[in-house]
Amino acid sequence: MSHYTSISEERAARLNAALNRRQPTLSVVFENVHDPHNVSAVIRSCDAVGVFEAHAVYHSGQTFPKLNDKSSASARKWVDIHRHDSIDACFRQLRERGFRIFTTHMASDAVSLYDLELTQPVALVFGNEHSGVTEQARSLADGNFLIPQVGVVQSLNISVACAVSLYEAFRQRRVAGMYETPQIEDTTLDVLRRDWYSR
Repeated sequence: MSHYTSISEERAARLNAALNRRQPTLSVVFENVHDPHNVSAVIRSCDAVGVFEAHAVYHSGQTFPKLNDKSSASARKWVDIHRHDSIDACFRQLRERGFRIFTTHMASDAVSLYDLELTQPVALVFGNEHSGVTEQARSLADGNFLIPQVGVVQSLNISVACAVSLYEAFRQRRVAGMYETPQIEDTTLDVLRRDWYSR
C-alpha cells in the first residue's frame, strides 16, 4: 500500500505512471465551446496524451457547460481545467509561462499542423462549433494552423480536430523522449501524487 493513503498498489502504480508522463508544456485552450459532449471529448483527449492542464475561455455571454461523469468518463479528475473570462487573460497567463500559442482556423496564413514544432511549450486553441476561434484569439496568437484534409467538406468537429492535433504533439514528443523522463520536478510530483491518491 502507498504510505500516502489507503489505495491499492495497482491503482497507485497506474496513477504514478500517468503522472510521470504528464506534459506541463503542452496545453489546450477551448473558446466558447458549448456542447458538453465536445468539451468532455476534448478533456478525454487531453488525458490520453498526458496534457497536465487545459484552459476554458468563456466570454460574450457564453458559460461553461454542465458535464456529467458518463460523458466525460471522469477524465476531468485528471486534467486541471483553468477557466477564464477573456482570451487576453488566458493568453497572458500562458505567455508568462513561456508558451507559444497557435489557433486553428482555415485562413491564407495557416501553416500545416505537421509543420509545427510541438515539443516546445505550446498551447493549441480551438473555437466553438459554429464560428470557430474568434478574431481576437487569432490576432493575439503567435500563429495559425490547419489540419490538412483532402475531402469535400474540409471541416472537422472541434473534438476530433483537437484529438488529431494532440496526437501529432504526442508523436513528436514520444520521438523526442519526452514521455520517458518526468517533465515535472520531483518535489511537485510528490505533492501531485498526494493529491491524485486522494481523488
